[in-house]
Amino acid sequence: MAGNSQRRNRRNPGSKKGPSVGTGGHSRKSLEGKGPTPPASERKGHKKNRIANAAAKRATAGNKSRGNARRGGKAGSELVYGRNSVVEALQGGVPASALYVQQFIDNDERVREALTLATERGVPLMEAPRPQLDNLAEGHNHQGLILQVPPYDYAHPDDLLERAAVNHEQPLIVALDGITDSRNLGAIVRSVAAFDGHGVVIPERRAAGMTAGAWKTSSGAAARVPVARMTNMTRTLEAYQKAGCFVVGLAADGDADLSDLEALTGPVVIVIGSEGKGLSRLVSETCDLTVRIPMPGQAESLNAGVAAGIVLYEASRLRTKR
Repeated sequence: MAGNSQRRNRRNPGSKKGPSVGTGGHSRKSLEGKGPTPPASERKGHKKNRIANAAAKRATAGNKSRGNARRGGKAGSELVYGRNSVVEALQGGVPASALYVQQFIDNDERVREALTLATERGVPLMEAPRPQLDNLAEGHNHQGLILQVPPYDYAHPDDLLERAAVNHEQPLIVALDGITDSRNLGAIVRSVAAFDGHGVVIPERRAAGMTAGAWKTSSGAAARVPVARMTNMTRTLEAYQKAGCFVVGLAADGDADLSDLEALTGPVVIVIGSEGKGLSRLVSETCDLTVRIPMPGQAESLNAGVAAGIVLYEASRLRTKR
């Protein structure tokens, strides 16, 4: 009987009674240790692992944001509404990524012109029902036409110095302090292009950006002159000073007359303030010199775009003489 029990146990290794058949060493590896337990932050599914992954994603996003800041970054896309506005934008060379046209639209002269201009420029035409255009317009009177303007790709302030260096020229840069009218910005960009300037610098907040209105006012100059964006005006001006630029601020009560300013012949940054408040206190204190435009007439101040044109003309004249 005992022999029979042993034979049964050999045939049934899972039995708890009696001896069992060995593995012959085949499962030795399964008995070996797997090393120290990894920390909780590295164990998949653990709460600390999820927290660590989220932190890594935030860091990656932060690096991308810093990269965009170095390049200047991009603004958001813009929509131009209404038949007249869309036609004027297309005529003015404003960049466009799509023209939305309402289905069964009343095909008047402005609609035909918008379609012709968009087709000539290769702008995609997107036919859409009225409710979809109403949703895009968010309450604006679109009149059946909406033009989508792509985000403007801003330069970094350092890019303007590099542009001058590549052309073996002394930097001529215009910085705007508190200009909120996009038409003034467009006019200044146009003047910078006319007098061989190397670019315009604008604040990232509380200032006009390169909208469709600025593009249109620049009369195409925005395609040739880079506009850089900065987060802090005084730090940017100080960086330009360290790079060897003379920073000149325009002010009605400036220390010197524009006609006496020989500094315009060298590397210079011209700072123009808002029409109402002029230069802010910190910006004015950061400037190496403030200058005034002599005006024998009765006007107390000039439009920012006009003032920029006068200073840039004087800079161009002095540089040509040298």
